[in-house]
Amino acid sequence: MSSLVRLFVKDYKNTEKPTVREAYGKFASVVGILANVFLFLIKLVAGLLSNSISITADAINNLTDSGSSVVTLMGFKISGKPADAQHPYGHARMEYISGLIVSFIIMFLGLQLILSSVKKILNPEESVLNLLTIAILLVSILIKLWLSIFFRKIGKTINSSSLIATSVDSRNDIIATSAVLASTVIEHFFGYNLDGYIGTGVSIFILISGLQVAIETISPLLGVVPSKELTEKFYRKILSYDGVIGIHDLTIHNYGEGKCFASVHCEVPADQDIMISHDIIDNIEQDFLEKENVHLVIHLDPVVLNDERTNLLKQDVENIIADISTQISMHDFRVAWGVTHSNLIFDIIVPFDMQENQEEIITEIKKRIELLDPSYRTKITVDHPFIPDIGDI
Repeated sequence: MSSLVRLFVKDYKNTEKPTVREAYGKFASVVGILANVFLFLIKLVAGLLSNSISITADAINNLTDSGSSVVTLMGFKISGKPADAQHPYGHARMEYISGLIVSFIIMFLGLQLILSSVKKILNPEESVLNLLTIAILLVSILIKLWLSIFFRKIGKTINSSSLIATSVDSRNDIIATSAVLASTVIEHFFGYNLDGYIGTGVSIFILISGLQVAIETISPLLGVVPSKELTEKFYRKILSYDGVIGIHDLTIHNYGEGKCFASVHCEVPADQDIMISHDIIDNIEQDFLEKENVHLVIHLDPVVLNDERTNLLKQDVENIIADISTQISMHDFRVAWGVTHSNLIFDIIVPFDMQENQEEIITEIKKRIELLDPSYRTKITVDHPFIPDIGDI
């Protein structure tokens, strides 16, 4: 497998490079097309020789698989196109769409095989077993086993959901063909025609697998929470720069493999020269683009550090919030001190599962702050956690 990759994919080790990743995808798709067309032809011969509708249906299954590989090939080709005026974030998500199409093909095939299997139960037909048929089915199982490993390995190498979906489809084919072979052998030696029953069970398994692949493929299209490892990497890298004292409101959007856009609020000392802070932010954004291939936009948040009265009040408010719920956190705290009243302005992060009690939480925080001093007026903005809990960084 590795020798084939080295032969057909130039610069194969540099998988972060878009052109290399596209070459991997095209190579895997072409292999899938050729292998499945070959399997279709030999299984069709076996089906005709043995008068087995299940083997013939399995042959059609392989022809459908070759069509899936064509869809995957087109997906990689389109996803490799650069950004344009209509698609400023590029076309990389097309790969997810091709994976979704493959999942629909898997589910459609599962439904079709269920119908064929039920018909076989209602109208059983005797099949003819011969050595050629057995040999063809065994060869088919071995080829599909190799294809499943092949697609999964390349899919993991380039983090491709469509190739992983194709690997699942190949695994399903192994089970389907094995069931067809087993039912044929059982019928020949014991006289029990289990073809339709086994076909129904396999078809249901294929249908469920297709649904799982669809769910896994739809998630990145809708937008999913970034991994804990990725968010930890962002936090540690940004906080490593001198002059950054804290970050919050990190959001990460994936527009396909290698197309990552992110934004974050960086806290800097309010008494630090604005030109110095701006230069730090520029350097962080440029470093992320050059070293991580991430388009990062940073919002500057000046934080007052040397006002003891503000710091003490901030600590009191943090204690109030922690007493209400340890799941809630606060950021962007600032105070506009006045003569008759003072305005406390801050954001709180409320978990999604506490949304229904959001107004009650705000009311309770305001009530307890007024107990500190009736002249305090509170303005609270509610955020929801975009990233997983990563603990202390």
